[in-house]
Amino acid sequence: MASPIRFALLGCGIVGSGVVELTTRNAAYLEARVGAPLELARVVVRDPSKVRAAKIDPALVSTDAAAAVADPSIDIIIEVVGGQEPAGTWIETALRAGKSVVTANKSLLAERGPSLLALAAAHRADLAFEASVGGALPVIRTLRDHLVSDWVRSLRGIVNGTCNYILTRMRDEAAPFDVVLSAAQELGYAEAEPSLDVDGHDAAHKLCVLALLAYGAAVTPADVPTEGIRSIEPVDHRFAARFGYAIKHLAVARETAQRELDLRVHPALVPARHPLASVDGVLNAVAIEADGAGSQVLVGRGAGSLPTAVSVVADLVDCARNRRAGVAGHQTHGLDVVRRPIAAREGTEAVWYLRMRVADRPGVLAQIAGALGTHEVSIEQMVQEGGGRRASDRQGGEDDTRVIVLLTHTAFERDIRAALAQIDGMPFVHGHSLALRVEG
Repeated sequence: MASPIRFALLGCGIVGSGVVELTTRNAAYLEARVGAPLELARVVVRDPSKVRAAKIDPALVSTDAAAAVADPSIDIIIEVVGGQEPAGTWIETALRAGKSVVTANKSLLAERGPSLLALAAAHRADLAFEASVGGALPVIRTLRDHLVSDWVRSLRGIVNGTCNYILTRMRDEAAPFDVVLSAAQELGYAEAEPSLDVDGHDAAHKLCVLALLAYGAAVTPADVPTEGIRSIEPVDHRFAARFGYAIKHLAVARETAQRELDLRVHPALVPARHPLASVDGVLNAVAIEADGAGSQVLVGRGAGSLPTAVSVVADLVDCARNRRAGVAGHQTHGLDVVRRPIAAREGTEAVWYLRMRVADRPGVLAQIAGALGTHEVSIEQMVQEGGGRRASDRQGGEDDTRVIVLLTHTAFERDIRAALAQIDGMPFVHGHSLALRVEG
C-alpha cells in the first residue's frame, strides 16, 4: 500500500469540523481517488477542552501550530483559522518548507495573495484556495482551469450570503434593514459585529481573489471602491420591482476598452430576467462573461460547514495527487500576477437609480431636473410617491414628504455624485439621496 499523505488541520471550528467529517466518512473513496490514504496527523486549536462537532483522537489535538507546520512528516497544511496573523506566518513557513497549503483565508489572500503565490512557486509548493470564495461554488477552478484558454471580459458575483439574505427578506417582507439584520443575527446568518459583511468588505476581499484568477491582477481591497447595504430601504425594493429589477449586493470586475480593470463592490439593480436576480437567501452566485465560452453562472451555497469543507477537501485531494505524482506545485504553476491599471471610479459609466425624499412644494421636480441637467445627467424615467409622513423643513414649517425616484440614461459617476451633492444641499431635500447602479 502507498504511504499515507499526512495533513495537519489548523483550526477546527465550523469549517474544520466539516473537513474532519468528510475525510473520515469518505476515507476509502478519497484513498482511491488519490492513490494513497489521507491521514489526519495533527489538529491545532485554541482551546483543546472545547466540545466540537467533529470526532477527533485527543492525541492529535494541540495548541502548537508552529510544531505542526515544522513537522517533517506532514505533507499538507490546511489553514481554516482566518485573519492576517498568525495564519500568514504559518502559511509562509509551510511554503518555504515545500509543504502544500490549502486555505479558505480570503482576507489574507486579498492582501498578500501575489506574494504567497510567488513564494509557493519558488519552493515548488501548491497553494490552493477554492474555499476562499463562494463556499461550495467551484469558481476558482472555473477561472483557473476551465477558462484557461479563454479571456474573461467581466464577472459579477453575489459573494456574501449575509447581504443576500438581508436584501431578500427586506424585499419579501417590506421590512427595514435594522429589523432584518437583528433577525439574521438571531439565526446565525450575521455576526454580532456585522460590518465586515454588511458594509461590503468581505465581498471586496473575495473580489481581489477573483481578479487574481480572472485577470492575473495583483489588487488589494484598497483598489476596490466598496459600498454596503445599510442605505437600502424597503421602498427601494418596491421601486426596483416596478422598474423590472431586483436589488442585489454585487462584486463586479470588468476589463475596459483601455485594458484597465473596473473593480467595484456595491448594491445594484439587476434586471429581473438576469439569472442573478433570482438568487435569493444565503445562496451565492457568480456570472462570468468570456470571449469563447460566453455566459456562465455558478450558483450554490456560499458558506456553512460541509459546503465550504467540500471545497477544502477537493483542494486537499488535488494537492495530495500532485505530491503522489511528483509534481508538487502544479496548482500554482502559471499563476503569474502583475499590477494592472485600475479604472478611475469617477470615469466609469452606468445607468443609475436615484432616490430622494423631498418636501412637497411647487417647483421641486424642476429644480431637481435642472441640477441633473447642469451635470449632464439625462432622466429616462421619474416617479413621485407620497411617503405618508410629516417632516419639518429647513424654514421651520411642515410639509408632506414625497419620495422621488428616477432612472437615468447612461451617465458618468462623477456627474451623478456632483448632481446629488447639489440636490442634497437644497432646502427641501430630507437626508441624503441614494444612487445605485444598474448592472447586467
